[in-house]
Amino acid sequence: MPLPQHVRLVEVGPRDGLQNEAQPISVADKVQLVDELTAAGLSYIEVGSFVSPKWVPQMAGSAEVFAQIQRKAGVTYAALAPNFRGFEDALAAGVTEVAVFAAASEAFSQRNINCSISESLERFVPIMEAARLHGIRVRGYVSCVLGCPYEGQVAPQQVASVANELFAMGCYEVSLGDTIGTGTPGATRTLFDVVAGQIPRGKLAGHFHDTYGQALANIYASLLEGIQVFDSSIAGLGGCPYAKGASGNVATEDVLYMLNGLGIDTGIDMDRLIAAGQRICDVLGRPTGSRVAKVRLAS
Repeated sequence: MPLPQHVRLVEVGPRDGLQNEAQPISVADKVQLVDELTAAGLSYIEVGSFVSPKWVPQMAGSAEVFAQIQRKAGVTYAALAPNFRGFEDALAAGVTEVAVFAAASEAFSQRNINCSISESLERFVPIMEAARLHGIRVRGYVSCVLGCPYEGQVAPQQVASVANELFAMGCYEVSLGDTIGTGTPGATRTLFDVVAGQIPRGKLAGHFHDTYGQALANIYASLLEGIQVFDSSIAGLGGCPYAKGASGNVATEDVLYMLNGLGIDTGIDMDRLIAAGQRICDVLGRPTGSRVAKVRLAS
């Protein structure tokens, strides 16, 4: 299968990245980050999450962030809405696209959201109905697709089953997440081949963590399988909570560098992207997790 000519990057740093940070981050800093990512040419930015601040303190103020960002035509500004209350709050904040998530592992689902996979999917039914009513698009995530911290290996057929439920429910796209970053290119190709037996490849996305240093290799393997959408995080924000001290999300800068080298169009400006990543890292008081940014900023 030839490599795609265009790839869409879904920027998850403002949500999936910042939610793992220990220190509070101001609404103003979050707004500036989103605006700088917009200016860099990202066409899809996950801005925040409508979840109880008791559980995810860093996502407090998501409504204020949505109210203050400079929206650009053609750019999707999405939010995670893990339950119906979250969906209602997102709707009130003027969000036009939300994401829901389920796990491919029963043990992970129980430990993470205190319910079975089937129960978690049932919770999304009223969200999907309300989304259709209000014209809101819904994107689905499946976590632990290439391994679980509690169960170990996860069968591709199990991932396909969960992904297909989300797709059948009305998710226009399903992102398959290697939550603990243990996946390898061969397993990644097998996974997409199996899932694509039920869902068109054009409706699938990849979400790879770099815990074991395999994220870019897995993205390349996914490209060979015809996948054209990938989640990534500015400056590699977001650690892996299941592997102490390990990196988490793959850095957007590093993915862009590889795609540029392959001649694949993204519409993203590398210099502006690196600058946005460095600024938020300065706010957080830590170095960037992007290898490309480290080299470019040192030269």
